[in-house]
Amino acid sequence: MSRPPMGWNSWDCYGTTVTEEEVLANARFLAEHLLPFGWDTVVVDIDWSDPTAKPHGYNAGAPLCLDDRGRLVPDPGRFPSSAGGAGFGPLAEQVHALGLRFGIHVMRGIPRLAVDEDTPFVDRGNVCEWNPDMFGLDHTHPGAQAYYDSVLELYASWGVDFLKVDDMLWPYQAREIEAFAEAIRRSGRDIALSLSPGRDLSLSRLEHLREHATMWRICDDLWDRWPDVEANFARFARWVPHAGPGGWPDGDMLPLGRIGLRAERGEPRHDRLTPAERRTLVTLWVVARSPLMIGGDLPSSDPATVALFTNADVLAVLDAAWSREVFREGPLVLWTAEGGHVAAFNLGDEPLSVALDSRNVDLPGRLGTVTDLWTGEPVETVAVTAQTDATRGVAPGSTAVPLTVEPHGAVLLRHAPGAS
Repeated sequence: MSRPPMGWNSWDCYGTTVTEEEVLANARFLAEHLLPFGWDTVVVDIDWSDPTAKPHGYNAGAPLCLDDRGRLVPDPGRFPSSAGGAGFGPLAEQVHALGLRFGIHVMRGIPRLAVDEDTPFVDRGNVCEWNPDMFGLDHTHPGAQAYYDSVLELYASWGVDFLKVDDMLWPYQAREIEAFAEAIRRSGRDIALSLSPGRDLSLSRLEHLREHATMWRICDDLWDRWPDVEANFARFARWVPHAGPGGWPDGDMLPLGRIGLRAERGEPRHDRLTPAERRTLVTLWVVARSPLMIGGDLPSSDPATVALFTNADVLAVLDAAWSREVFREGPLVLWTAEGGHVAAFNLGDEPLSVALDSRNVDLPGRLGTVTDLWTGEPVETVAVTAQTDATRGVAPGSTAVPLTVEPHGAVLLRHAPGAS
């Protein structure tokens, strides 16, 4: 794929409690309003098998729904179409009928409820520290791979296109990743593999990740707080040279719009980021060519937020063959991308006025037309023959691009060669 995966995920708004009706409402909105812009995947996040799921956490000892082979199946109370052993097949069929792809979240391992003293391939010492549902697997025993093969056979029969597998990267679970990837291959279905969460993920894992996964998280869960957004600038700068069709470093979901309805964190709210911070988040994720998964409930999000996802010129930066951070000093961070794209970010708390030197942002000395992609308006430029106060720091022979960037804000530009 030339672009990273794009879609909607239920976690930021519904946590462990999302229902079939809510998934379909968001799928219909996605298909009607966002599919033409590339948003094509709908993901049901964690604990879809728990009939006692509640906001703000997990239920130790929950009576998870299992089939007779110890595999998780949807709770028919929240997913009525799954009754009678149908699983997620009917819901996936409805999502596919909208022209969309269907995804689910799973934890690594085997449900504790499916294990007894005689289960030979369980590793009770390798368990998730924050979710109580699963035991790890002992991959020295062939039963571990056989179990995952069975699970992926089930998911493939449902029509799953996207699989978000959790508790894979902290600590790094190399054998688990390999076993899941092999089970997907054996299933015979083309299923994208997304790995989470990415706390402390090292570049030394890059080749292994590329070999086995479609995308991988480079951070812990990201919420609607400016420090969460700001922290990903350094991570993306480290990982972006390695983003592409061979695998996509993932900055986590976009916690934008109406979130926290029944989520793990916080109460119902419109996200707490400012308009400038929302635009910065989307700009950074796009110029870093990160997967894009919207976390807000789409039907109840405000039109201004939805508009962030329907700017075709902004989203076109995802198609760039390369992008990179080229400057970071004080509050100013500059990125460039193939196709004459430049992103200027102000990480500071005050407005920032700068004159960009065209040659410092991978542009020619003499510029044609420069457009602000968020507004669609042309940007004034100044050909520099001698330095003046207005173009201080811009070398003669270059073009100055004067900008004022609001606090925590971003400007995304595109240069088109030709007469200015």
